[in-house]
Amino acid sequence: MLRQPIVKFFSKLLNRATITIALVLVQAVWLLQVFFRLTEYAVWINGLLMILSLAIALHLIRKDENSAYKIGWLALIGALPLLGGMLYLLWGNKRPSKRLRLRMEKVERLHRCYLTQQEGQTDELPLREASLSRYIASRGRCPAWQQTGAEYFPSGESMYQRMLLDLTRAKKFIFLEYFIIHPGVMWDPIVAILKQKAAQGVDVRLIYDDFGCLVTLPSNFLIDMEKSHIRCIPFNPVVPLLSLVMNHRDHRKICVIDGNVAYTGGVNLADEYINAEERFGHWKDTALRIEGSAVWNFTVMFLNFWNAFRACDLEYDRFRPTVAALTDGVVQPYGDSPLDEEPLAENVYCDILNQARDYVYIFTPYLAVGDELLNAMKLAAKRGVDVRIVLPGIPDKKLVFRLTRSYYAPLILAGVRVYEYTPGFLHAKCYVSDDSLAVVGSINMDYRSLYLHFECGVLLMENSQIAAVREDVLSTIQNSREVRLEDCRTSVPGKMLDDLLRLLSPLL
Repeated sequence: MLRQPIVKFFSKLLNRATITIALVLVQAVWLLQVFFRLTEYAVWINGLLMILSLAIALHLIRKDENSAYKIGWLALIGALPLLGGMLYLLWGNKRPSKRLRLRMEKVERLHRCYLTQQEGQTDELPLREASLSRYIASRGRCPAWQQTGAEYFPSGESMYQRMLLDLTRAKKFIFLEYFIIHPGVMWDPIVAILKQKAAQGVDVRLIYDDFGCLVTLPSNFLIDMEKSHIRCIPFNPVVPLLSLVMNHRDHRKICVIDGNVAYTGGVNLADEYINAEERFGHWKDTALRIEGSAVWNFTVMFLNFWNAFRACDLEYDRFRPTVAALTDGVVQPYGDSPLDEEPLAENVYCDILNQARDYVYIFTPYLAVGDELLNAMKLAAKRGVDVRIVLPGIPDKKLVFRLTRSYYAPLILAGVRVYEYTPGFLHAKCYVSDDSLAVVGSINMDYRSLYLHFECGVLLMENSQIAAVREDVLSTIQNSREVRLEDCRTSVPGKMLDDLLRLLSPLL
């Protein structure tokens, strides 16, 4: 009788997270011992660290990237001249490892021909939408498509049953790519279907972010999946004694079924995303299902990732869509990557704000942006555009929530209307503007999503689901509290904390 509780206790005690923490502590103790042994060379070590910090500071001044990110690190180096440069090398350098970059670039170069823009797909779009679509196709290498249907879901639970039905209908392949997977009410029926389909000969593949799943997946997860013929890749595996930089994570949410149906949005595969578990009040999320030609973009995104780490597909033609849905405007799935120097996701958001005529409504769980996006929101409101942004009422990270609230006052002063979703945590990431375009995806309005993570989204242009996104925002606002300027007042110590958080926000 006592055996089962004891087994459960030790399985929790010896999970990947606790082992990782233990190894990190061992490494820290070892580094301290090395440090104390080198104290006799303190003068030389201090001099080298000072030179390193100065070199890093000069490098940052010259570097062509977001100014707020540079200022945050320059401030930290100024405050910690001995350790600031070393901290930047460990956690600040946004460049992926050389190995990761070379792998991804090689695969994308070999398969670039699969993502060329087809003629005639955007001919009927107004100039505003056509120019934005052209930018994504050229700089993001993600073409726009007609012959695609879309369905918007205002919650994870409304999407979930439809997703299960589509998975049961899979005949050829299922591709899943998620940041978080957690066994429970949501994942268990999905994995049961995946195992059944794999046993029937369906090609089932799964990519999950190893850091995102560090505390959610059991240590034998990978072995169990492979035994069931579900091929897996843990992205950027956590190696406690070697992985000092955990910046670049796979934050995408992608489900592709037979190349004909795809899902994306903010919903991970864990119980809180369908409100089967309550963590921070009611969990408000969104998702999008597309069917038809545009699914090809997601298929190629997934295959490029897969073949960079587990090469098995020389050509992709056998994964092409076999269903062409009725044309409903233009649909353009796209990805954003830290491998290039193009802030694609941020530029898409800025362009929507800069070109808006009547309104821009925004869902985001976090707000930690640079001057480019902040000024775009403020300028749009000053031009008379109805800019509204909806954020969580109950935070999942209190310090980040404080940082988010520090942006409220300048936005409200410029005329932006700010709302907090009072029933709970809002995890959705959506833009909708002028009844003509919308974005639904995984991209938060913070530095990590905009600069450090692999992300994805779908641009809808002249599509029927744009109205559904708009109505969802307006309905959510009815269940939210509008923040007034007087709500933003704080004490002097509070202002100092807010200023510090804003300064260091690119580092968080």
